[in-house]
Amino acid sequence: MVNVESAPRRARSIQHSTFNIQHSTFLFLLAITLFACTNQQQNKTTTIEFWGLGREGEVVADMVPEFERRNPGIKVDVQQIPWTAAHEKLLTAHVGRSLPDVAQMGNTWIPEFVTIGALEPLDRYPNARADYFGGIWDTNVVDHVLYGIPWYVDTRVLFYRTDMIPVPPKTWSEWTALMARLRAEKGKDFYPILLPTNEWPQPVILALGQGAPLVSDDARALFNEPRFLSGFGFYLDLFRHGYAPVVANSQIANIYQQFGEGEFAMWITGPWNVGELRRRWSAGDQGKWSTAPIPAPDGKPYPGASLAGGASLVLAKTSQKKAAAWKFIQFLSEPAQQVRFYELSGDLPARKSAWNAPLLANDDKIAAFRTQLENTVALPRVPEWEYIATTIFEHGELAARGQFDVHGAAERLDVKVNRILEKRRWVVSRQKRSATP
Repeated sequence: MVNVESAPRRARSIQHSTFNIQHSTFLFLLAITLFACTNQQQNKTTTIEFWGLGREGEVVADMVPEFERRNPGIKVDVQQIPWTAAHEKLLTAHVGRSLPDVAQMGNTWIPEFVTIGALEPLDRYPNARADYFGGIWDTNVVDHVLYGIPWYVDTRVLFYRTDMIPVPPKTWSEWTALMARLRAEKGKDFYPILLPTNEWPQPVILALGQGAPLVSDDARALFNEPRFLSGFGFYLDLFRHGYAPVVANSQIANIYQQFGEGEFAMWITGPWNVGELRRRWSAGDQGKWSTAPIPAPDGKPYPGASLAGGASLVLAKTSQKKAAAWKFIQFLSEPAQQVRFYELSGDLPARKSAWNAPLLANDDKIAAFRTQLENTVALPRVPEWEYIATTIFEHGELAARGQFDVHGAAERLDVKVNRILEKRRWVVSRQKRSATP
């Protein structure tokens, strides 16, 4: 017997099954579409790699989210590299064609990495050249081509005890008169200034103050030259008159404590020690120290010259993501971001306009650095500079300990540095011959 109700029920069942199949198919196609869209969106995202060195590599990670918010199609992979390993790691990465898209680089390293062809020229990219300190900008220019954008700046100024020196000296004659007075007042166990003999910046700063070029354009040493001899001679006289102790850093127990106890009244050093003294000295002692620009040689405008140091942002020539990488460099170079970076790291901004921020403009301990940055000098832009710097302090230390006079040390410096630069001279001569029609 046939059930008369079975046909309609079967029809409804077939319709329901058909609906389920159609619904499942729709959901499946929707999922595929969404997956495809997500993949397409991911494919549109560009990830750039950035290597930051030391503490800067840590704090820059706090700035990346704002960059990524403003540039939703770009992600930044930050890797922190210790300063002690950075130079070798960058060289190894270049050889292996694995340099990051953007890297932080000490500005004295730039000539070396230009020589090996690791860096992208940046002249074709827009920049705010007029807003940077001239001496600092020059450290990024090799053979008239721009290869880096200054990220933060470093220079040396005079730290001094305000309870011993109410008004800091502005000329070399004022400086030596002050040291003679302090030495006479406090006796032979007191030294007016500390100049660690295993540091090269101090003799170089005094030579730069006289306009010494150190190395010629054709890669020849210029140490046995009047301007270097004048600055180097002034440096050595500070030891010979008993104004500075003949000690290396390894012979100094605790430089902050000794400065605090008044064992010396002056010290040429950099911006990182502003933070160190603020941390290490009590609140009641903060008024006992301050900073001033480097005194100038007599007859020259104040302040005297100092080093153009710091770190720059460079773009790898091998990068396949240069447009995105350049956007990151531009972001980190914005004045507001430079102020933010100073808040995070204590590193001084490279952009002049960033110094208008109240945090910097109202800081009396930082003011001397702003003044000094208007008179900084780029070191010789040769890949061999690190070796030359070591040679300078080695000969300076020997001379400070009485093994050479000024001329003897300078003559030996010329011989040693000319050997270091021998290959560089060969390269320069070949370049000149190839450029001759």
